[in-house]
Amino acid sequence: MLCAAIDIGSNTTRILVAEPDEGKLKKVMEQRAYTRIGQARMEDGTIPEEKIREVAEVVETQVRMARELGAESFRAVATAALRDAPNGKEAAAGIEAVAGIPVHVVGENEEGRLSFLGATKSLGYKVDGRIAVVDVGGGSTEIIIGTISGGVEQVRSWPVGSGQLAEELIVSDPPSASEIRRIRDKVDEVFSEVRITRPEHAVAVGGSATSLRKIVGARLEYETLERSIRVLCGDDAIEVGRQFELDPIRVRMLSTGVLILEKVAELLGQDLQIGKGGIREGIVLDMLNGGIDLSEPALTPG
Repeated sequence: MLCAAIDIGSNTTRILVAEPDEGKLKKVMEQRAYTRIGQARMEDGTIPEEKIREVAEVVETQVRMARELGAESFRAVATAALRDAPNGKEAAAGIEAVAGIPVHVVGENEEGRLSFLGATKSLGYKVDGRIAVVDVGGGSTEIIIGTISGGVEQVRSWPVGSGQLAEELIVSDPPSASEIRRIRDKVDEVFSEVRITRPEHAVAVGGSATSLRKIVGARLEYETLERSIRVLCGDDAIEVGRQFELDPIRVRMLSTGVLILEKVAELLGQDLQIGKGGIREGIVLDMLNGGIDLSEPALTPG
């Protein structure tokens, strides 16, 4: 069965069309639009009507493309961008009305479960012991801990993400040394009281992590993360994007994502392996497994 998963986030709205193939997911189509809901929110957090219409048109287009490819089953989820907005439910309803498919605003635990499922089932190798999945999004950061056999044990979430920090703290292009210091200070402040029992493995998913693969490879160590900061601060976003085949919009937000990932790796006491799957892969796998209930599961809250 060909399935389509749509993820409406703070920075991007993405679709994955995939089907099972010999125990793996075969990706048929992936598409991304920078809808920047987080940036558009008004002072009270409300999403403007024009932004809701824009996202609805993007999702409608993605659904149409997937149908043309033969997709039979659809699921769209919205995460922190709509979850934290006072009019998030109204925004979801507006998108539904235009796109023609339900939009589920998922809680932190359900978002974590889907990200963990997508990340761990896409590893491609056997993992024993506890594993942490780190998901740095545009408006929030999640650390999900569990095991392959037992599933998710704990989801912890913080309202800090790459897009939000970039919007608050970066003006220069490329970022200045003083801006990088302010970002580090902010990230240190957010995670200052956080204590985490160290897992045996750690995997990073989300837009920041997947973009970093093009700059420093599949493993995020302290040295590679520091090298990526030097790259991002060495040239403007257009030049870095040209050099590494990245969208300049993503490059503008990437330094904040790097510094969050660096801090989380320090907390976990682990280098981060960049995952091959995340929330969209988790949604598709959940659909193929017959999961239809997107309500909050009985997980340990953060």
